[in-house]
Amino acid sequence: MNRHSSLPPLNALRVFEVVTRHLNFRLAAEELGVTQAAVAQQIRGLEAMLELKLFERLPRGLRMTDPGRTYSIAIREAFALISTATEALKPDDLDLTVSVTPTFAAKWLIPRLSSFSAVHPQINLQVLATDRISQFRPDGADLAVRYGRTPFENMLNAKLLLPERIVAVGSPALIEKLGSPERVEKLQEYTLLHDAHNFWPAFIEQAFQSSLPLPFRNIRFNQTVLAIEAAAAGQGLALASYYFVKADIEAGRLALATTHQMSLEKAYYLVWPRNAHQPAALETVREWLMEQARL
Repeated sequence: MNRHSSLPPLNALRVFEVVTRHLNFRLAAEELGVTQAAVAQQIRGLEAMLELKLFERLPRGLRMTDPGRTYSIAIREAFALISTATEALKPDDLDLTVSVTPTFAAKWLIPRLSSFSAVHPQINLQVLATDRISQFRPDGADLAVRYGRTPFENMLNAKLLLPERIVAVGSPALIEKLGSPERVEKLQEYTLLHDAHNFWPAFIEQAFQSSLPLPFRNIRFNQTVLAIEAAAAGQGLALASYYFVKADIEAGRLALATTHQMSLEKAYYLVWPRNAHQPAALETVREWLMEQARL
């Protein structure tokens, strides 16, 4: 068959686009709600029609070939154009979904939502709290807050929301009882509360010019918000973004344990699709978030 004689089936192209994001047939099948065998069959059929190998099969996952990578960029842009054209047919709506991490939602966004509703009662804002990196259309998200460093994928706009400043916090009662840990020997009297970021080794090295083989008591959590709440309950000292604990410090639930603040290259960014139809509420929500970050 001449590869230019007809267009590939739209369903095969949709499967191809999903596979290029996951580079894994099983994960692509989960997103599409079909079997792994069905995904593999669609890819084999597409490769046969195009007379090109789009993926190299590896023991764990896939790797795109050079033609496959070039084709994926064009197909993704084509689907974005179709989505934009389709969305443009619909009347403007004022529904918007923002994807954030659970800690960002609990410690920064949720306390501010009442002020948003007061100013913009016509906008229906949905908060999607997840540790997964938002895929936007598959997740139904219009806007996301990502922790990392730029540049992100070339199909995304990104705008700096909050720089990262890591501080050590504990309950005021605990710090008063044990004393401010301005020396590493004093810090050893505290339990260190860890999250998935594991900032304590770098923080100790910066703040005390010391490294961790020193004996410390440790408790570990998979979410920063849990470490923060444990610190407020007097269980030990937690490291967290200053912006996540600022309100608790002002309310007297937490106190800074040391004066040291650790800056990182990573930060919190607002990200949204570059070539997709933008909901009517997107700019309003984006500007409100930026305004809140300046407070």
